[in-house]
Amino acid sequence: MATTTPDIQRSRRAKSASRPGDRIFSGLSRGSGITLLVIMAAIAVFLTYRAVLAISKDSTNFFTTFEWNPAANPPVFGIAVLAFGTVVSSVIAMLIAVPVAIGIALFISHYAPRRLAKPLAYVVDLLAAVPSIIYGLWGAIFLVPYLDGLNQWLDEYFGWTYIFDKAQDGVARNLFTVGILLAIMILPIITNVTREVFLQVPKMHEEAALALGATRWEVIRMSVLPFGRSGIISASMLGLGRALGETMAVAVVLSPSFVLSGHLLDPGGGTFAQNIAAKFNEANEFGRDALIASGLVLFVITLLVNGAARWIIGRRKEYSGAAA
Repeated sequence: MATTTPDIQRSRRAKSASRPGDRIFSGLSRGSGITLLVIMAAIAVFLTYRAVLAISKDSTNFFTTFEWNPAANPPVFGIAVLAFGTVVSSVIAMLIAVPVAIGIALFISHYAPRRLAKPLAYVVDLLAAVPSIIYGLWGAIFLVPYLDGLNQWLDEYFGWTYIFDKAQDGVARNLFTVGILLAIMILPIITNVTREVFLQVPKMHEEAALALGATRWEVIRMSVLPFGRSGIISASMLGLGRALGETMAVAVVLSPSFVLSGHLLDPGGGTFAQNIAAKFNEANEFGRDALIASGLVLFVITLLVNGAARWIIGRRKEYSGAAA
């Protein structure tokens, strides 16, 4: 009986597994993966242990309290405002950054001439390397004053939506400004990953569509975007992960308060990372446990976001590059 293809593949894997170099590389790869899982488990255990110590002494509901005063007697602290501010600012950032990043990636990969595409891609790469504190200083000194006019315009023409109804006067140190700043920060990350995915689209697919009379936009809609859909999702989740955990830029721009308001243009609000950075040094041991408890919630939110992204990509394997 002739040797089948699966038998040949198993024979090749057995031969490669017997080589010392392959065994060493396999062991190092497996050890790296196990080490990563151990580190993640250690972080989760540490956060959970310290969070339980704090929550067990909380006199109120940790998830619904609109106040943060662990030094009080009895202690009072909750994450309602922090969770709202973190999620809202990240959603604003994603709504702004993802469409713009896809447009920039398409322009660089399929529209711009080569002598323009390379310098533009290099500039985008440089934006990804700018430290977050620089973005924060730029946002506080330049962005906040110039957004006052935009806030007034949104209040005048879209105040009926309640979201853009400016109920309090003050500078634009609010969640809307934070969302715009986070969008600028995550834009290079999403753009770079999306651009590389678009560049991997098989040329035969595009040439076949052009040969059938498709326009440039039809080629992108029928070939490029379906091929890169899973890559776009992955890039967006990377950007969302940075937006959820951004600390210094938010701390510099935002005027923190523990008043939960749906008016995005009102000064105030807070995020998990900003609250931890602002209060960690002055907190006592119990206060640090309370901050670690809020960090555990952020840790869980990040894991859920990444898990949801993996689930979406897994359901759409036909759009991934491996399936092309």
